[in-house]
Amino acid sequence: MLDKIKKNYYLLIITFLFIYFFFNLLDGNRGLISNFEKQEIYKELKSKETDLKLKISDLEHKNSLLTDNLDLDFIEILIREKFLFGKTGETTYIIDNDNKQN
Repeated sequence: MLDKIKKNYYLLIITFLFIYFFFNLLDGNRGLISNFEKQEIYKELKSKETDLKLKISDLEHKNSLLTDNLDLDFIEILIREKFLFGKTGETTYIIDNDNKQN
């Protein structure tokens, strides 16, 4: 038995190295499975980034309406939304989109 191991010593080492590299190729920190998971995380982060950029640009636009040139129409919209304020003879309706019926 020991003679067979000595004769096939290099074959045995090459086999173990091949198995080691094969498993690390698939399942290591930089393996294929980990790469696919990281790509999914990257896609999610990119979509969150675009959503946040849109929100930031929207807030910058609203801020510019309130600071640079005072837009009275925008202020009226804000007052109506926040305080449910209306003019005399005007009916205010509240539409709740959160309650969905099946």
